[in-house]
Amino acid sequence: MRPEPIIIYVPGLMPKPEPEVHRQELLRCLIEGIHRVDPGVATELREGNRCFDIVSWTYDFYGEHYDINLDISAIEAVRRQQKPTAQDIAEAESWKRRLLRTIYMAGDILPFLIPQLADETTELHLRDLRRYVKNENDIAEYTRRLLKIPLQAAAAANRPILLLAHSMGSVIAYDALWQLSRDQQRDVPVVQLITMGSPLGQRYIQQRLLGHKEKGAKRYPNNIRRWVNISAIGETTALDMKLRNDFGEMETLGLVDRIEDLETFNYFRLEGVLNVHAEYGYLVNEVTARQVSDWWRRQR
Repeated sequence: MRPEPIIIYVPGLMPKPEPEVHRQELLRCLIEGIHRVDPGVATELREGNRCFDIVSWTYDFYGEHYDINLDISAIEAVRRQQKPTAQDIAEAESWKRRLLRTIYMAGDILPFLIPQLADETTELHLRDLRRYVKNENDIAEYTRRLLKIPLQAAAAANRPILLLAHSMGSVIAYDALWQLSRDQQRDVPVVQLITMGSPLGQRYIQQRLLGHKEKGAKRYPNNIRRWVNISAIGETTALDMKLRNDFGEMETLGLVDRIEDLETFNYFRLEGVLNVHAEYGYLVNEVTARQVSDWWRRQR
């Protein structure tokens, strides 16, 4: 009997709920989305023995947990909602969001503009990003180690791995995979990487990735078989919604079979405010759900 596949999830910035509570709510959203496209796989995931695990790195980074009760009603609402409403679509595609994206893209191209363009939330994210890229008090190395431990354990057990990474979690995932395949030369094959709301398309991020100064194949990880990138319309974190044009050399070099970019609508609302970047909205989404269910069936 083949070892059971495992989905390893890496969240993004900002404090998260206590690990088991966070894992439960994330999995409930993912199973709800998969149930809409493949009830059989949803049942297997629901009954599986720890087939969904999360890398809870944010407590060590921030020193606090987020109160899940602040999100519960919004999570229940997005699980009940089958698809984006006309209002969701209109807000995601509004001229205000398009203008904001244009402003942020200008800041990515011309970094000296960032202090003039950043709002309070963006400044907090930039502060946290700097902590990571500067590896202050070894925090980045410690964070990557938290991911590498379950990756290596799954590989040792011959479990097929789906690495699911949201937002900053995609940067952590990419760096950890680069270290495993280049620095440490560990054989940890990831059957599929799914990035959601990823900032990996930003020049600021790309210039700070591990391996970015290398040439040719050494610049990239070599342990990803397939990479699917999913971005929500209206995103301001995933400014460049297409990663294949940035990392397509990996295909040319034979490091990855395929990189695919997909778009969707994220209709998560917290207290009535649309948040197209929310992890719960990405996981319950049909586009994400179909990618995960198709991967699961291929492993079976």
